[in-house]
Amino acid sequence: MYELKTKINDASVNAFLDTVVDENKRKDCYAIAGIMQEITGEQPKMWGAAIVGFGSYHYKYASGHEGEMCTVGFSPRKANITVYLFPYLVQQESLIAGLGKFKTGKGCLYINKLEDIYIPAFKELIRKSLEMTRGNFGEKSGA
Repeated sequence: MYELKTKINDASVNAFLDTVVDENKRKDCYAIAGIMQEITGEQPKMWGAAIVGFGSYHYKYASGHEGEMCTVGFSPRKANITVYLFPYLVQQESLIAGLGKFKTGKGCLYINKLEDIYIPAFKELIRKSLEMTRGNFGEKSGA
């Protein structure tokens, strides 16, 4: 049976973020963590070895695959900071208009630096993602 690698754990978020070599990216990650904590009302937790997440929800696909994931989160990657949001949310033009310079994936926003992003639009995108996730999956607070 397949076992998920991306699970919530007790590793230190600060210790993880302090390993980000690029000082500007590290500062951006701490700022993103603050924004997500403010919006979700949740404490940051490590998910797997490299994702900082807030809140959690249970998902189950038609295939029967199921698991837990953070409601919103991010990961400092080598090329950029990956922000994890509700799937396909970042494909909605009305929600990302005016956000700034970024790239998107299925449920991810890829940003090079926070100064490229219009923060009020970024906060609204996180709020909308939180709302959509809770509306579709509910949420287990305090995870």
